Amino acid sequence: MTLEILTPDKKVFSGEATSVTVPGTQGSFTVLNNHAPIISTLEAGEVKVKGNQGMETFHINGGVIEVLKNKVVLLAESLS
Repeated sequence: MTLEILTPDKKVFSGEATSVTVPGTQGSFTVLNNHAPIISTLEAGEVKVKGNQGMETFHINGGVIEVLKNKVVLLAESLS
């Protein structure tokens, strides 16, 4: 699936990912390939991205995630 992590200032990540774990406001959840469409708010915490290059971790201060047709867009308020 394609993942983009954006802040108001810049594009933090853009590329392919096999899984993305995010800190949802109702609890942490993981997005995998062919995930059902979803829009969710995020709280401060770690975003874990697993891809061909290994695991990358980003610390966000809240935001929103949208998953649709194997495209994931994460709009983060800011990185900490």
